[in-house]
This record gives sequence, C-alpha cells and structure tokens, in this order.
Amino acid sequence: MGENESMRVIFAGTPEFARVALVQLHAAGFEISLVLTQPDRPAGRGMKLQASSVKQFALEKQIPVAQPRSLRLDGKYPEDAAAARDALDAAHADAMVVAAYGLILPQWALDMPRLGCLNIHASLLPRWRGAAPIHRAIEAGDRETGITLMQMDAGLDTGDMLLAEKLPIAPGDTTGTLHDKLAVLGGRLVVEALELAACGGLRPVPQPGEGISYAHKIEKHEAAIDWHQSATVIERRIRAFNPFPGAASALGSDTVKFWQAVVLPGVRRPEAAVAGQVLAVSPEGVDVAAGDGVLRATRLQKPGGKPLDAAEFVRGFALQPGMVFQAPAEQRA
Repeated sequence: MGENESMRVIFAGTPEFARVALVQLHAAGFEISLVLTQPDRPAGRGMKLQASSVKQFALEKQIPVAQPRSLRLDGKYPEDAAAARDALDAAHADAMVVAAYGLILPQWALDMPRLGCLNIHASLLPRWRGAAPIHRAIEAGDRETGITLMQMDAGLDTGDMLLAEKLPIAPGDTTGTLHDKLAVLGGRLVVEALELAACGGLRPVPQPGEGISYAHKIEKHEAAIDWHQSATVIERRIRAFNPFPGAASALGSDTVKFWQAVVLPGVRRPEAAVAGQVLAVSPEGVDVAAGDGVLRATRLQKPGGKPLDAAEFVRGFALQPGMVFQAPAEQRA
C-alpha cells in the first residue's frame, strides 16, 4: 500500500490544465474519492456533447464523477448543489484540489474537507489573480510566471499561499506552450503540497498587499489587432492569443489570423507608411507597419484555411505591398 493512499482527495477541475494535475495525483497514489467537473458541453462541428478532459480521465480510471451546474444552495440549481453536497460529504475527503474548475466554491464546500481546498493557480500571486493569468502575463511582457498553490477562501484568488515556484517565460512562448509547462509544474507542486500536508508540514503565508493585478477573462473582441500599437505590443498579443482567440485583422472582406510574428530589430516604420500597411511580402514573412516599427508575420491563416508558415501562405493568398490591414476602428462588423 502506497504512503499516499491513506489520504483521500476530491478533485475539482475541467480543462486539460486540470487533467494534467489529476493524472499526477493519481500516479502518486492518492485516493481520488470524487471528481467534480463542469457539465458536458457542445463542441466540434457537430456540436455534440463532449465530456471535459478531467471527466474523460476519471471515467477511464473508474473514479466517481459529479457535474453540478452550480454549487449554490440558494441559486438557480439548488437540486444540483444539494446532490453535490451529499456527494462531497460521502467522499470523506481529507482535502480538495481545485484547478481551473469554473464554478465558485461556496463556504460550505471550502469548509468540508479536513485540510480545506487547495487551488493550483497559474501565476505568482498576487500578480494576475483571476481567469486568464497565462494570457495576461504574456500580453504584459512579463519575464517570468509560475504556479502558486493557495489555500482557498471566499475571495477571488486571495487565500494564503502554500507553495510557489517560478518559471521563466521564453521569448517565443505562446499561451499554448506556457500552459503546458505550467500544467506539469502545477501537478508536481500539488503532489508535493499534499505530501507535506499529510505530515503537518504546510506553512500558509498571507499574500503580499502590494503587486496585486487582475487577469480578466479573454474576450473575443480583443483578438482584433490595432496596428497603431507598437510592434512589440502587437507581437506579445499575437503570442498571448495563441491558441485562443487568435489575433486577427481585416484585409478587404477577408479576416486573416496571425499566429506567429517577430519584431524587426532596429527597423522603424517608414514615414510614408500608414499603420497596418504591408511593406514587403517574401517567403520569410509578411512585413507590416506598426505604430513605431515593423512586424514580420511568419505564420498566418486565411479564412477557411489552416495556419501556414509564411512561405506557403503567400503562395495561396494574393498579398501585395501597399495593401492595408485594418485597425479595429476601421473594421466592419
């Protein structure tokens, strides 16, 4: 019998980020007595109901699953909340691990496990509390991020810190690549935290009162590139919005998505060029005038197509120097 099997854990999470942590907890030998995850959602071209990544793993390992629409006993779905409370009570868990679950945990849920609820948050708190910490760290040009393991309370990512580990943000990191690195780090840290908790070794530390920032949810309208911004800012936003929602700009009646780009070092925007103007088209990339410099797009996507490296994209899309990508204020709905 493994040394971790005596600790019973409830896991609450939904997307791939959470599944990675659940896999590591399971592999470490913890007894996962219940999984909470969001209800199945329509997805794909056929919009068929699809189970979350977390649910798929739980079913594979025959772990009980609950999918309440809400956990608020006084909310819109009190019957869901009541059934979930009964399931949590029956799980007799020592701790609950929460990772990108998507539902707010009411006080009754926070209080139920003996060791409380531990949250895996993808930033170095108190920087980037909230829904989109990975996107916002890249968009802001942060040089590092990390994982903070937090003792959950009723606030928005305001609980005491239990463990934290830094991770550098590489110059080419997208939200997709950084997500994968942080998911693995989060799984490793939560295993370490539960092993420390089992022997009373966790030491909660209040979050600093300074350096607080909020990572607001990504909205689709943010995908529109504003070519009046600096080339550096646009390049960061392209990486931040890869893979979702994908930075985009209008060219005539077409919308082109930008998946990778580089700032041309030391190159200033020609005085005669307007923001968004195509300056050069080559197999190396599409050079576009930005607010203060030139951005070379190296991976693009035309409507109905798939993302292509520039050399292949320009062969199938009639781009000419002098054409102008439109800024959001000029785009037509």
